Amino acid sequence: MATKKTTETAQITVEDKLRALYQLQETDSKIDEINRLRGELPLEVKDLEDELAGLQTRIEKIQAEIAERKENIAVKKNEIKEAQNQIKKYEQQQMEVRNNREYEAITKEMEFQKLEIELCEKRIREYTFDIENKTAVLEATQLKHEERGIDLKQKQNELNEIVAETKKEVEDLTAKSGELASVIEDRLLSAYKRIRSNARNGLAVVSVERDACGGCFNKIPPQRQLDIRSYKKIIVCEYCGRILIDSEFMGGKQKEQ
Repeated sequence: MATKKTTETAQITVEDKLRALYQLQETDSKIDEINRLRGELPLEVKDLEDELAGLQTRIEKIQAEIAERKENIAVKKNEIKEAQNQIKKYEQQQMEVRNNREYEAITKEMEFQKLEIELCEKRIREYTFDIENKTAVLEATQLKHEERGIDLKQKQNELNEIVAETKKEVEDLTAKSGELASVIEDRLLSAYKRIRSNARNGLAVVSVERDACGGCFNKIPPQRQLDIRSYKKIIVCEYCGRILIDSEFMGGKQKEQ
């Protein structure tokens, strides 16, 4: 396939190649202009989607922490019940002791169980306080998630409207770009794409304006300008690497289209 394309394009003159490149640049620039019309919306939508995902993860984490604290409270309440049952058991045993040593041993066990109850109650207060704080953070995070969801919907609607309005034009321009690219030899097309990707404004083909490169504005020597106007070979700017076309040639081609 590449060989067939190379054979066909080998018969095309330099002027024809420049015309195809210029038309390709014009077409791709129109696509770029439509993308600029969309502005930062695609990035804003992506950022909001990422933020929402992060907020959702945070919400789920806080909910899990609150659930864990509630489980901890339930465990401590059970421990309190067990300790209270032990105290009742020891109180019954105190009524049946036969000497002071047994009485003191049971009393110590009862005191230990009471300390366990106090410790459990302290932990329950801490867990309850932590739940209250986490609940406040959860509510704030959920509110933020809801607000960002509204923002995302608005941005998506704006983007969808622009995409819908320009869909047909973009499809036509993309098809035209593909057709033009198909008649340009692979080596030249690769160079064009490489220059475009490196150029901030996406311009790979520029005219000589006021004796200077239309891309980087560096001066072009008179002899090089003559070479450009001769259409004998593809000439690039020695400073920025863009493909150079004579301004009169561009104007002439625009009139022909």
